[in-house]
Amino acid sequence: MNTLKLNCIIVDDEPMALNLVESYVEKTPFLNLKKKCSSAIEALEFVNSESVDLLFLDIQMPDLSGLEFSKMLPKETRVIFTTAFDEYALEGFKVEAIDYLLKPFDYAEFLTATNKAKAWFDLVKGNNSKASNAVSEEKEFLFVKSEYKQLRIKLADVLYFEGLKDYIKIWLKDNPKAVLTIMSLKSLEEELHKTDFMRVHRSFIVSLKNIEVVERSQIIINNQRITVSEQYKPKFLEYINQNSLNN
Repeated sequence: MNTLKLNCIIVDDEPMALNLVESYVEKTPFLNLKKKCSSAIEALEFVNSESVDLLFLDIQMPDLSGLEFSKMLPKETRVIFTTAFDEYALEGFKVEAIDYLLKPFDYAEFLTATNKAKAWFDLVKGNNSKASNAVSEEKEFLFVKSEYKQLRIKLADVLYFEGLKDYIKIWLKDNPKAVLTIMSLKSLEEELHKTDFMRVHRSFIVSLKNIEVVERSQIIINNQRITVSEQYKPKFLEYINQNSLNN
């Protein structure tokens, strides 16, 4: 069985911190250290020329901070922040970091954070078919991983899917809180019944049978207004016309 290895780099202006994280990486089987960098500028040059999955990134550094640098990374490169200052935790999660390690941290804490990264990449890259989201052959339900659990979602209960970068919110009947899972709308769209679900916006796939009202360019489902964008409007209007009693 092939094990997904994550190519990673360590970025920290403190040599002792660099060496400590390096020792942790070397004892973690699914991590492959590509480079150690003493500044974000040095790391930026490397990321622009090499494929990097994961960064262990200090926040407070001269010239270019870790937070500033994280906003320049490719979408597929993820970050675990390492810092001695806990006031940056909220900012770290705003830029969608995988995790946030507060110095000094031990190997157990490091491993917990890197396991989160591995789980994310397993799902996105499809390395582990059991852990990845999969629509059943019957297309009556789908399994999604949410909060370290596999949830069985009945497609008949889905009101709509809302895309948030690499994540999807699944809004269900009689459930005020959405189920959050790692998956792209594009890959989900390819699996769903075309007669039951339709993409109407780059961020929304709706359940056609749960549409309550169509008002101009908006759909109302469960009191939620969803705009039909110009890109998807012709196909949606064709569906409406085909199912209208006024034809």
